[in-house]
Amino acid sequence: MKYSLLALLLAVPPVSAEVLVVDKVEQAASVATPRSGMTMDSVRANFGEPQSIADPVGDPPITRWVYPGFSVFFEYNQVIHSVVHRDQ
Repeated sequence: MKYSLLALLLAVPPVSAEVLVVDKVEQAASVATPRSGMTMDSVRANFGEPQSIADPVGDPPITRWVYPGFSVFFEYNQVIHSVVHRDQ
């Protein structure tokens, strides 16, 4: 039995893992963006006026505000998602 266990252990290839750190991901995590549920008024109060505002699209209406470094998506008057731009 000892030999069969030893044979089994020798037959299993060594396992290794690598940790990849992506600079862009770390930078994106450090960019402050509006949280889900914030209102348009609170986003303006905390982040200022956006560079541009896209007209609402769809039903429910989704509006996109563009800031330097990120975009904010609203459903009606509330943030549903914030996205950090790739070039940041």
